[in-house]
Amino acid sequence: MNNTVSAVQAGGPEVLHYAAADMPTPGPGQLLIKVQAIGLNFIETYQRNGNYKVSYPFVPGSEAAGTIEALGEGVEGFEVGQRVATAEGEGCYANFAVLDASRALPIPDGLDIETAAALPLQGMTAHYLINSSFRVEPGQTVLIHAGAGGVGLLIIQLLKARGARVFTTVSSPEKADLARAAGADEVLEYKDFAARVRELTDGVGTDVVYDGVGKDTFDGSLASLRTRGTLVLFGAASGPVPPVDPQRLNAGGSLSLTRPTLRDFLLTPQERRWRSEEIFAAAASGQLAVRIGARYALKDAGKAHADLEGRKTTGKVILIP
Repeated sequence: MNNTVSAVQAGGPEVLHYAAADMPTPGPGQLLIKVQAIGLNFIETYQRNGNYKVSYPFVPGSEAAGTIEALGEGVEGFEVGQRVATAEGEGCYANFAVLDASRALPIPDGLDIETAAALPLQGMTAHYLINSSFRVEPGQTVLIHAGAGGVGLLIIQLLKARGARVFTTVSSPEKADLARAAGADEVLEYKDFAARVRELTDGVGTDVVYDGVGKDTFDGSLASLRTRGTLVLFGAASGPVPPVDPQRLNAGGSLSLTRPTLRDFLLTPQERRWRSEEIFAAAASGQLAVRIGARYALKDAGKAHADLEGRKTTGKVILIP
């Protein structure tokens, strides 16, 4: 039996409805996945509320983990019963989902299914941010916003393992404790964070800022950078940033600004496997701790959306069919 959660129209969490649905069938080059855990991501709130254009009714969900139930025609390299995950699925708020085999990520032994569902999108995001958007080297100073969030906690750990000095912002004492436990050198409040960064760096600033918050932090992020520093704007949790005059980058000290997205850093099967295998291996070995902050039944996806938007969650939120 298959059930899905769909947004019947644009709106608040109340537009999400749980109902029976037809069983999907894999086409050529596809896998049918029995979904066992689903990663919840902020983009799904934008799709639900109409900020990102989708066709309704719309079944959210791009990140999930489960077992292969059936193989479509021409699929090679996978077998029924194998555990796989993805960050590039469609309609994963369901008991069963169809996935292109090229986008399936084998789950290594030693990694549990919930962690495998929690890691792909945020783990590969953290990987491309610190390796490709701006490659952090040992000794550099980094500011990552929302350090107690899913991406934030992963980036802090990865950066400390690399030998970087890591600053982060958080919105509560509880989240500050989580960021410190992950290894952050300095945990800052959002209020006047740029001034604190300048104090802590003797006026120099940071080499890079990773900003997934957007509108509320953008000005302070620019003000936190050293000469020739880079702002990597990878999200907009507080809303989109207004148009930017490039002269601001000149005035700030020949700064660089980039607005990357994960899909452009998964252009080939080799790149996809490189990122996923490194992140999965780190988690399976215990070198990378993945915090699952909350679990909700799939039928309670609306409550999960409300709590995520209300900043009531920490770490990764997952849904269980």
